[in-house]
Amino acid sequence: MRARRAAACVLPAAALLTALAVGCAPQDTASPTTSSPSSSATPSGYEQMLQKVNAAESAAASAEKDTAQDD
Repeated sequence: MRARRAAACVLPAAALLTALAVGCAPQDTASPTTSSPSSSATPSGYEQMLQKVNAAESAAASAEKDTAQDD
């Protein structure tokens, strides 16, 4: 009777451990499953934010150039 209880406890624990080991195993990220990973990897609005950052950097560079000419 004790052997059955022990087996009844060990079997689900082993199944859980196996599921966790398989689920937490390192994934192969070198080969993406989608044809365009950038569309799913970047959040919405990313392109607009990138344009704003580029414009701000350009404006800062322009202001630095103007300041350097004033000196």
